[in-house]
Amino acid sequence: MSAYFIRRFLLIVPTFIGITLLVFAVTRVVPGGPIERMMTAAMISGEQAGARRDTQSGNTLSEEQIQQLEAYYGFDKPILQSYADWLGKVLQFDLGESSRYHDPVWHIIKERFPVSIFYGLTTLIITYLVCIPLGVSKALHHNSWFDNASSAVIFLGYALPSYVVGIALVSLFAAHWDVFPLGGFVSDDYDELNTWNKFKDILYHGTLPLIAYMAGSFAVTTFMMKNALMDNQAADYMRTAAAKGLTRSKAVWRHAFRNSLIPIATSFGGNIAFFMSGSFLIETIFNIDGIGLLGYEAILERDYPVVLGILVITSLLFLIGNIISDFLVALVDPRIRFGEAR
Repeated sequence: MSAYFIRRFLLIVPTFIGITLLVFAVTRVVPGGPIERMMTAAMISGEQAGARRDTQSGNTLSEEQIQQLEAYYGFDKPILQSYADWLGKVLQFDLGESSRYHDPVWHIIKERFPVSIFYGLTTLIITYLVCIPLGVSKALHHNSWFDNASSAVIFLGYALPSYVVGIALVSLFAAHWDVFPLGGFVSDDYDELNTWNKFKDILYHGTLPLIAYMAGSFAVTTFMMKNALMDNQAADYMRTAAAKGLTRSKAVWRHAFRNSLIPIATSFGGNIAFFMSGSFLIETIFNIDGIGLLGYEAILERDYPVVLGILVITSLLFLIGNIISDFLVALVDPRIRFGEAR
């Protein structure tokens, strides 16, 4: 077991380098960037004294200032050398400084991360706690009125994109009926509330975003569980269990259920990275300051240090999540042994 996990953790290094190097190279070749943004700001503010005109971007900044900015952001070096310098700082837990906020990237992410963790973990827990039993029930009562009615509701949620569900929820339950707030993570007087009222306030603000978060993943997980269980019910070992006198329900829970969890366990790691990184559309609709909205704004503003900082965290979450998925698959699938894993 230890040898297997050592190999998997060692694979994180080249995979992480490949992901970050590709994105880092893209940030160096696409038009626009922190320097061009600052040149635009300088032109707008009227700081044209002793400055030159850039014929391509239409912005003004002195030659010395441009050279200083290029050296600061590493644009004066080849891509590989600049990437090596950036990676060396990352290994020292230094993600750089935001070109938009002029604060350390880690401090900016750290302020937003608890919000995304709350929505990500809550969505993950609710999705699996509800979808697995629901998928089992639908498989056991296939083609019943319960199966057909629940499928219609689930398919409706799956057909509508999450942001459409979010807009509909805000329009109906916040703007029209005033049942929930229009957005935000907590109320303005949150710090003055006691523990119980703080919990209710977070739940009050988080209900609609959580529904929007779960709209797509809810359907996928439910039908994944149902289809896997139906396939296992038709397997030979289930007929053998029935021939030995086990009832259908006992055979399902003793044998088929565990094997049906294999697809769920396989997708678990990817869901961790997806939910933890947040959704910029949902966070924009509900005015939530999470990682998703931060990353979206960083891309629009060409705040590459923040973009790369978020990439570091999300890529590590994804890679570690894949290892967790392998571990869970080995737990639920008796045919897999760590020593025999590829």
